[in-house]
This record gives sequence, structure tokens and C-alpha cells, in this order.
Amino acid sequence: MSLEIKVPPVGESIKEVTLSSWKKKDGDYVEMDEVIAELESDKASFELTAEKGGVLKTIAKEGDTLKIGAVVCNIEEGVGEKPKKTETTPIAPEQSFVVGAEKASSSYASGTPSPSAAKILAEKGLSTTAVSGSGVDGRITKEDATRAEAPVKAVADQKVISVIKNSTGDRNTRREKMSSLRKTIAKRLVAVKNETAMLTTFNEVDMQPIMELRSKYKDKFKEKHGVGLGFMSFFTKAVCEALKEFPAVNARIEADELVYHDFADISIAVSAPKGLVVPVIRNADQMSLAEIEKEVLRLAGKARENKLGIDEMTGGTFTITNGGVFGSMLSTPIINAPQSAILGMHNIVERPVAVNGHVLIRPIMYVALSYDHRVIDGRESVGFLVRVKQLLEDPTRLLLGV
Repeated sequence: MSLEIKVPPVGESIKEVTLSSWKKKDGDYVEMDEVIAELESDKASFELTAEKGGVLKTIAKEGDTLKIGAVVCNIEEGVGEKPKKTETTPIAPEQSFVVGAEKASSSYASGTPSPSAAKILAEKGLSTTAVSGSGVDGRITKEDATRAEAPVKAVADQKVISVIKNSTGDRNTRREKMSSLRKTIAKRLVAVKNETAMLTTFNEVDMQPIMELRSKYKDKFKEKHGVGLGFMSFFTKAVCEALKEFPAVNARIEADELVYHDFADISIAVSAPKGLVVPVIRNADQMSLAEIEKEVLRLAGKARENKLGIDEMTGGTFTITNGGVFGSMLSTPIINAPQSAILGMHNIVERPVAVNGHVLIRPIMYVALSYDHRVIDGRESVGFLVRVKQLLEDPTRLLLGV
């Protein structure tokens, strides 16, 4: 009996997904609930599992775009058997050399690459059939693979499509199909630039008070809460406090209305293997520093493993992005629609500043607030960023709420 495995519904706004990779091959026996493929929507990646045990018959190919409800594969029940575990007889020490020699002679036949040669050929995109082996019995050696060159040709939908040689060396060009996530990010960024009246205001923050506080209590904080005390929790708390005083920064446009929120769901931009994702810290305004740090750690971990759910990346009211971890000194972050503002953090650099008439060296971070001028006036945007600066430069205010 054949069972069709279809693309499951993954969200109201998602109409199609991309088959990013097969975890099992055509003809493999799969167990019930075993992961057989990975699907990718414009918001997240998720796993497709076998609904019954049986032999996998693939239909869709990697890279295919599939509608919700489309058939991905079939599971042939009652066909094939579950692979049985085989027991191996231990080899006596005095026999190991002989057996190993037999395996070597049978494995490395003519045209078989050594492990290092196979790696080099894979990096060059070459097949073993295109290389002549000079090793024992025609084995392809590392030197053979190093000397091998890719043919100059154009092939549609292949990563390496041309190699042009000239006096300056190889000039490589490659094409990669855009993922659904990357295509959606591109569309949304262009839409934000075209559909909002986006402006950016800047300020600088003396990070010395926070750095001294962290240095003094970081060990006790980690011992008590089991998580490190980072900068993100301070910035999140400061933003939540400032949003209470400037509610327009926490609002959004919907049709011909302004929608205000009396809560703060803070989106945190995270760099993931497949692109930028923005998971949400729910009710961040009600959390302690330790609770925020734990949630940031949890969400960042899931982002790196491409395991974030759609519900974890939707519904934020304000976004914080940290380009400083990559060394950015200053930037103008793009609003995360449909939100109306985003705060950009940057790297911390020691700079000369005037303090009470004296020039001192202080760790300074430039911060940027990009905002939609249709919702937020200049007075509100500047006032919000100044309030964030005040709270960060006197972190005891965050604890006392003043």
C-alpha cells in the first residue's frame, strides 16, 4: 500500500515552500516519524517526517518549489524490510594486518580517489571519471587531483558555470538559486525602502557604567542564574522603559489606523546559516535581566540550528539589531515591517570624550534609530533615543525604574 506524504500547512500566510534537502534517499527504508526531508518557507525551515514505516519513493527534487498540499514523496508500506543489524566477528591482533591489506586492495580499484584526493575533487566540482590515476592500480592520488582542472563550459543551474583563464589567473563565476527565505528578505527590504518615510537619528553611549557593572557582578550573576550577563539584556530593558514614555515608537500603521501596543515584544536580529532571522522575545517589558538573557540564548541557539518556528518570528513590536558583533562602527538599519522603528547597536571603541571639563578615554558605542516618519515625529524619535542613552549610562535606573 502506498501512502502519499504531502506538504503540511505551516502558516496562514505561507502558500508554498522549497524542498531544501532530502535526509533519506530514494529506496531507503524509513521508520514512522523519522525525518526524511527538510522544507524551507519564506520565514523558517522545518522537517518533514514519515507518517508510516516503509520504502521511500521520492517525487520532488531538491530545490523544487512546492505548493501547500503538494505530494513530496510516497511511502510504500509492506515493501522491503527494516535493515537488520549485523554482528561482526572481532579480528585478532595478529590477523588485523592481513585483513586490512585485503580491504585496501579491494577498495582502491582503478579510478578510486584517496580521501584527500576525493576532497579536492569535490571542491573543484570534478568527477573521478575526468581524472586519470597515477597511483597503484590506477588509484587517484592527491597530486592527480591537484593537477586536475575543471572544463570551461556553461551549464544551467550549476554552481560553477564558467572558468575563464587569462594572464592574471582563473576568474570564477558561480550561480546559486535564491532560497525562499532570501527572496522574501529581498522583497521586504525593497518594500520598506519604497513604502515608508524612513529616517535615522544617531547618538552615542558611554558604555563604561555597564561594563563596570558587568565586571563586578558577572560571576555571581552566572552562578545564580546559569547564564552570562551580556549587553543585549541591558539594551532590551532600556528600550522597554523608553517605549512606555514614547508609545508611538511601539506603534504601527494598519490601513488608515495607527495601532498602539501596551506591551513590548522585542525582535532580536540574529545571523543564521540561511540568512538573517528575527525571533521575538515576548513580553520583554515584564522580564528581568536574567530572563531576557536566557531567552536570547534559547532563540539564538534555535536560529543557528534552523529550528525556529514561525510563531517565534512573528508579531514583534520593535526590533534591536547588533552590527557591532561583526565590527560595524555605524549603520542605518532598515525597519522590520510592519514595525515602525529599529535600534542599531554597534561596536564599542575607546574614544576621547569631554567629561566635566576634562578629556577622558571612554568605551563609546554609536547607536542608531531608524523610524517611519509617518508614525513617529522627530521629537519622539530623538527623545526615545536620548532616554535609551540615559538608562544605559546610568544602569541603576533600569533596576529602580526611574
